[in-house]
Amino acid sequence: MADEPQRHRIDLVCPECGHSQTEPALVISTQCRACRTNFQVRDGKAVQRLVSKARIARPGEPHPAAQPPAAKTKPAPPKRPEPRKRNFLQRLIFPSRPPRQVLCFACGTSFKTVGEAQSSQCPSCGGYVSLANFDIEETWNRRIETRGDVVIRKTGYVSTAIRCHNITILGKASGDIDCSGTLTIRSSGKIAGTLRCRELHITKGARVEFLHPVNAESASIDGRVRGQLSCSGPVTLHKRSRFQGLIQTSNLIRNPGAEHKGTVEIINQTQT
Repeated sequence: MADEPQRHRIDLVCPECGHSQTEPALVISTQCRACRTNFQVRDGKAVQRLVSKARIARPGEPHPAAQPPAAKTKPAPPKRPEPRKRNFLQRLIFPSRPPRQVLCFACGTSFKTVGEAQSSQCPSCGGYVSLANFDIEETWNRRIETRGDVVIRKTGYVSTAIRCHNITILGKASGDIDCSGTLTIRSSGKIAGTLRCRELHITKGARVEFLHPVNAESASIDGRVRGQLSCSGPVTLHKRSRFQGLIQTSNLIRNPGAEHKGTVEIINQTQT
């Protein structure tokens, strides 16, 4: 379906929530990627799914076929249902998620979507963007591509590439990691893949060795790290942290008690 020509696809608007999505031109029914509502497609437009109803005639009631046909009237357009109001207790226990910022995988466009959405569509290129979260507790060998969050538990191991928003590593990961949010490492061991993130956080007690250079906008080191780190923003070495290797940053903040063995290169932000 992804390689189908654009002329064989149509834009549909969900009759329930108003979400717009692209579908094949021959589709007769589909599901909204935002609210998961099933709807039908007629003459290239999305309509609510019709539910057939049947009832038993009352005694003495004439058969509908015996009655004169009623004048045909044009059906009114379906009304968009109003959102159900939630009481105070529901809002307290299940608060609404604020709109979230999403970065398209295909064209890199940043756009907003509702917080409860499990998927979205880029308004610029029409690409599909998954927003599902992953909680991995075992060996995982399938590629992960989502703008949701990923958690690798202590018993989890991911050997493939990961593209996500935030990721927390308590187990092992050997593939490339590219996240648009925060990369948090709470485990110990070697990471063989290349890492790219907005914020890098090495927690207290973690012992990490990077086999490839790490690229981030900012970094907070509270454990022991060995490798090469390149940041366009500040790098903070907290108390009792240890870093061995090259640090490229616009600002190195070393708190009392922190230790660094290696080279520090101060770069200008205009050059990044």
